[in-house]
Amino acid sequence: MPAKRLSTYSKEWKLVKLSDICQRVQTKNTGSQCRRVLTIAAQHGLVNQEDFFNKTVASENLEGYYLLQKGDFAYNKSYSGDYAWGAVKRLERYEQGVLSPLYICFRPDTAKVDTDYLAHYFESKKWHKGIADIAGEGARNHGLLNISVMDFFNTTHRIPDLDEQKNIAQIINSLSSKLSCEQHIMQSLTMQRNYLLHKMFI
Repeated sequence: MPAKRLSTYSKEWKLVKLSDICQRVQTKNTGSQCRRVLTIAAQHGLVNQEDFFNKTVASENLEGYYLLQKGDFAYNKSYSGDYAWGAVKRLERYEQGVLSPLYICFRPDTAKVDTDYLAHYFESKKWHKGIADIAGEGARNHGLLNISVMDFFNTTHRIPDLDEQKNIAQIINSLSSKLSCEQHIMQSLTMQRNYLLHKMFI
């Protein structure tokens, strides 16, 4: 159970496998119908590879790539200092995109899990223990965690019922929106300040 929760809820949070609430996405990009190659940028989520690298580093033949729809998730097993157990991101910027089969892709069952809640959950560190438990010693190989698809979907996660998930997600969404607005105001004020300093002290 979390240290704090919404006072209107009292039901126990359930322990579920990821496979109980999500299904693997294995749809291939038949006929290379989609040419938007995605990559996971830890700070920016699933982004167009051309925008991130200023070029496409994927192969010309994209038929073997997974075809993702907006709202699908992908797990990048590459680890870094800030993302010691890899990163899970949701496709938010585009209606479709294709991703290398090196990634583990999945789609939430919206009758069981709120997609916004799941996105926030994977931005937290609460899911790391499940990965750490299956990774074990010597699981890091050339920058990638040696985690099988089956093991990944067998990781366990404790979640509230759907209604509480939605309420939690709404609160976090609202706070994120307010924070973004405040950051824009801060940037604007900083620009004004710098302009005045430049004009007043020649």
